[in-house]
Amino acid sequence: MEYKTVAEGRKMPGLRLVLSMGVPGPWGEAAKSIFYVKGISYVPVGQEVGADNLDLVDWTGVRNAPVAVYESEKPRDRWLDILMLAERLKPTPSLLPESSDDRAMVIGIANEICGEWGYGWCRRNMLLAPRGDRLAGEYDCTAETAAASSKRVADIQRSFTARLKAQKAKGSPYFVGNSLTAADIYWAAFSEMLETPSAEVNPMPDWLRAVYATSSPEVDAAKDPILIEHRDLVYKRHLKIPMEF
Repeated sequence: MEYKTVAEGRKMPGLRLVLSMGVPGPWGEAAKSIFYVKGISYVPVGQEVGADNLDLVDWTGVRNAPVAVYESEKPRDRWLDILMLAERLKPTPSLLPESSDDRAMVIGIANEICGEWGYGWCRRNMLLAPRGDRLAGEYDCTAETAAASSKRVADIQRSFTARLKAQKAKGSPYFVGNSLTAADIYWAAFSEMLETPSAEVNPMPDWLRAVYATSSPEVDAAKDPILIEHRDLVYKRHLKIPMEF
């Protein structure tokens, strides 16, 4: 992927999406996939993982990715804000159901994946805690938070397994209803922290693939094949492969 610098990106019109260069960060991959499914073009702007990114802070107020900046509107670095921006810029195809009940279900599942103490947050704790480096300190990843995170991850996996099996019994491979929603895209992106796809699908660096392999007995015990089957189906039917980052 060809990235613009922060200095270049902040001068440009339209939609800019700040992404971590060289790695498939799950929050960033989810944002990219949402815009891809909707056919919304954007200019990728590079963020350096683990660096101070002071120029990015000056522009957006945060040093991490992803951040979506549309025209002169305020930068959006929260997963729900990015999703709602995409829904506004191109309402069709919608990734949120019309039914309020189904809509609430999709957003609730997405929060269990993307939000604080959600799947990604907890898996990050598990992956970073053994490293004890700057990133581990920044995210308060300790042995205690990693242990609590392992329990959360296992519980979320069991919950998602039950839902996907119930949906399969109704004839649907998706989390909610009978068509693709944001919940499916988020799980496709974040499930790579459970089991990474092949290099043909995700040519991620070997060092990151090794980091993602960090697990625990309770997480492994709660790993059902349907979780990965869902991810593979979503990528095959709806998302861009091989992934670019």
